[in-house]
Amino acid sequence: MTLPMTVPAPGLPARVRIHEVGARDGLQNEKSTVPTEVKAEFIRRLAAAGLTTIEATSFVHPKWVPQLADAEQLFPLVSDLQGVELPVLVPNDRGLDRALALGARRIAVFASATESFAKANLNRTLDESLAVFEPVVRRAKDEGAHVRGYVSMCFGDPWEGAVPLPQVVRVCKALVAMGCDELSLGDTIGVATPGHVRALLSQLNEEGVPTDVIGVHFHDTYGQALANTYAALQHGVTTVDASAGGLGGCPYAKSATGNLATEDLVWMLRGLGIDTGVDLGHLVATSDWMAGHLGRPSPSRTVRALSHKEQ
Repeated sequence: MTLPMTVPAPGLPARVRIHEVGARDGLQNEKSTVPTEVKAEFIRRLAAAGLTTIEATSFVHPKWVPQLADAEQLFPLVSDLQGVELPVLVPNDRGLDRALALGARRIAVFASATESFAKANLNRTLDESLAVFEPVVRRAKDEGAHVRGYVSMCFGDPWEGAVPLPQVVRVCKALVAMGCDELSLGDTIGVATPGHVRALLSQLNEEGVPTDVIGVHFHDTYGQALANTYAALQHGVTTVDASAGGLGGCPYAKSATGNLATEDLVWMLRGLGIDTGVDLGHLVATSDWMAGHLGRPSPSRTVRALSHKEQ
């Protein structure tokens, strides 16, 4: 493929690591159960497309996220992938036990920047949820695991509206202080705009949180995900969360639509001359394949455009 033409822009990173969330965040909201073997094949195809960080599953109680009740069965089916990191989400000590028992060594915890979402998602206050995560993070680190801290509702909350920057910074600093190696700033309902992204990143830096531990996780509810990603790249962020085919939303935030599509992200980065290591054609074919299993077309504009050309 000769398009898009590569035209670099000054001040952007040479390489971006895509943290692929399609197999976990993308599928967790599906109403019909996706067979474990299909999930495993999805992850294998994503790896074959060149993605090296693929969030595999979540060790939450099955009643909360029934789609991911097969975590114990799924993880061993993909844990032999070479050169691929397979992070898993854990909500508490019990989830960590289950993950470590299967050999998982990249762990993620899920915090909220707002009281309302902490209550809806975790059934705890914000500070109570942080207190639960502290021993989980500490024990994961003692076991030699890499720990990522997700922070949801960083840019807006469906119940509280605008979220003050210092409130987000406080949660981020708490996660770093308890030992998180990496943060993912979540625009859970997709309301961020580029200036807001730059302001939050700048304030985090001013408060001692370096850019190199920050990733961004944008939803495309208002069509701003790529613009917000570009703003983050200008600030020096080199880790971007995305979901193959644009799968996913959030079961606890009804206004949340799909994640930034990995294909749309790769198309933009390719045009900017930023290396991702991802084969876009292979990735599009993978998302088409999964769309077939889900019985609906991919919402990714790039998937639709390139799939149409191949017909």
